[in-house]
Amino acid sequence: MNISSKGIDLIKHFEGCELEAYHCAAGVPTIGYGHIKGVKMGDTITQEEAESMLVHELEEYENYIHKYVAVPLDQNQFDALVSWVFNLGAGNLAASTLLKVLNAGSYDEVPAQIMRWNKAGGKVLEGLTRRRQAEADLFSGN
Repeated sequence: MNISSKGIDLIKHFEGCELEAYHCAAGVPTIGYGHIKGVKMGDTITQEEAESMLVHELEEYENYIHKYVAVPLDQNQFDALVSWVFNLGAGNLAASTLLKVLNAGSYDEVPAQIMRWNKAGGKVLEGLTRRRQAEADLFSGN
């Protein structure tokens, strides 16, 4: 399974696209649609490069879902989880209660687990709360 246009649109909406490197809420140099690997302050890219970087990175994040999730997913559930892990990383997924709950087949408990991840630097961020709600709603098929 691959992320759908609905999932890509969700990621693009919440990540936004910046063609000049900036520090994200967690203080990490970021560019494009949330790209962090090898980014240095002062870096610049084109819109086409941002799109290409996103497509390339999404393959990696799709693979984390395939690797760690042991239960069947529908398209909305898959898209929501790719967005979540794109934002939070594979390490957080692998160690999360969310993954344990999901792999136990408790699908109905997953949205609440998604919502727990709305902090950066120990502080609740409104933007992350909105993103987690959108991911939880998408996971639930809303």
